[in-house]
Amino acid sequence: MASTTIEQIREEIEGLKKAGTYKVAPVLASAMGPVVKLADGKEVINLCSNNYLGLANHPEVLRGAKEALDKFGNGTASVRFICGTFTIHQELEKTIAEFLSTERATTYVSCWNANEALVPTLLGESDAVISDELNHASIIDACRLCGKKVTRLIYKHSDMADLKNKLEEAKDARRKLIITDGVFSMEGDLANLPEIVQLAQQYDALVAVDDSHAHGVLGKGGRGTPEHFGVKVDIITGTLGKALGGAAGGFIAASEPIIELMVQRSRPQIFSNALPPATAGGALAAIKLLQNNPQLINQLQENVAYLRNGLKELGYNVIDSPSAIIPIIIGDTAKAIRMADEMLKYDILITGFGFPVVPEGTARLRAQVSAAHTRSHLDKALEAFKALREM
Repeated sequence: MASTTIEQIREEIEGLKKAGTYKVAPVLASAMGPVVKLADGKEVINLCSNNYLGLANHPEVLRGAKEALDKFGNGTASVRFICGTFTIHQELEKTIAEFLSTERATTYVSCWNANEALVPTLLGESDAVISDELNHASIIDACRLCGKKVTRLIYKHSDMADLKNKLEEAKDARRKLIITDGVFSMEGDLANLPEIVQLAQQYDALVAVDDSHAHGVLGKGGRGTPEHFGVKVDIITGTLGKALGGAAGGFIAASEPIIELMVQRSRPQIFSNALPPATAGGALAAIKLLQNNPQLINQLQENVAYLRNGLKELGYNVIDSPSAIIPIIIGDTAKAIRMADEMLKYDILITGFGFPVVPEGTARLRAQVSAAHTRSHLDKALEAFKALREM
C-alpha cells in the first residue's frame, strides 16, 4: 500500500474538518417521514428531506414495490439492451411520458445518470451547451463530460441578458442546448422558463430542464416548472427519489427521436443495470397516487406558505419562492452549522450549508417542507426558530 498517498488523503480529510466543511450525516433508524427516529432513538421533526409529498413510506407505494419484487425478483442482473428490460420498466416509462405530456421517456438508476447521459449523447462536434451557473452538480459534470469537442458556456444565474449574449456567441453552432434546473436546490428559486423558451426559439436552441425539485411540487397537477409557467420545453429530466416515491432512479422525457438516441447511445444506460423492479414499482405507484390525489399538492403549498410566512414574521431572511425549499440566510458558515445543531436540541432536524456549497457569506439553513407535515409539526419548528432568534 502506498503509505505516502494514504497520509496525504488523511491530511486532506483533516483539512475539511478545519475548514468546517466536514460532514457527519444523521443516521435514521426509521422509515422516511415528517417525523423520523435517529440511530440513538431520538424522534425529530424532519425538515431536510426531499420527501415532498410524504410518499416514501406510503402503503400504496410499498405495495407497488412489494408486488414488483415478488413478480420480477430483486434485480435485472443485466443492462437494458441485453436482457435487463422488464415490462415494469416499460409501464413506468409510458406513465412518465403521459404524466409529462411528452412522446416518450426512458429511465436511469438516478437523475445524475440521466443528466450525464443526456448532454454528452446529444451534443458533439460543433455543438454548444449553455448552462446556468447555479445548476446542479450533475449538470455541471454532464457538461464537462463533453470535453473540448463541445463549446461550453455558462450564463449568470437567471440573467436573461447574459443568456442572450451566450446564445449570440454560440449562434453558429450546429446544435445548441440550454440546460437549467427548474428549481435550484440551494436557492429554492425557479428558472425563468418563459424567457428561456422565448430566447431558445429566437436562436433555434433546445431547452432541457432538470425538474427534480419541482415534480410533485409545482403546477396544478404537480408536473413541474413547465406546467407552473404554462410553457413547453424540449427535454425534461427528473428523479424518482424525491416526491415521486423517494427511492431512487431518474428519467429523461422528450420527443421520440431524442429518447431513441438515448437508448441507442447513452453510456449510463448501455453500461448500467436497469432500475431494480421494486424501485420501478414503487415509483409507478407514487405517480398514480399523485395523479389521483392532486390535493397533496395543495396541502404542500399551504404548508410551504405557512412556514415561510412564520419565519418572516420572526425576522429571518428568507428567500421567496413557491418551491418547497426555504433557504434561511444566516451569513456565517459556523453560525449556520451551530444553529442546525441547536435546532436538534429542540427535536428539529435541519441542515446548515456554508462555503463552498454556497457562496462565501451566504451560509444558510435549508428547510424542506412536506405535504405530510402537520400544522403542529410546523408550529413546533417555528417555536424552535423563535427560541434561537432570542438567544
